[in-house]
Amino acid sequence: MVPADPVRFATAARRLGAEARRRGLAVPGFRSPPRLPGVERTIRHRPDGATVVAVRVHGRSLEAVVTDMVEGVLAANRSAVGDGEELREALLAAVAGEDEASAA
Repeated sequence: MVPADPVRFATAARRLGAEARRRGLAVPGFRSPPRLPGVERTIRHRPDGATVVAVRVHGRSLEAVVTDMVEGVLAANRSAVGDGEELREALLAAVAGEDEASAA
């Protein structure tokens, strides 16, 4: 298990944002931790149309944090279920590609 930390969280946010933009999707803002105690992820849709995804990083695996971030991108774009799986895989791959590149 690779632990999540603020640097990995920021790197994942940049990679997810780049992939979402490349696909013409809205990129949510990412922050940590959520304001609500005891929750792993919150998604807030602001009146101006922006979306903020807050994810708890401390004490969690990087995989769990990235999964929550990807689900936040899908929620921000209100993706259809049929399109969601392909997009989910592409977003996860964008972050995994970063992990593999940094390990080399």
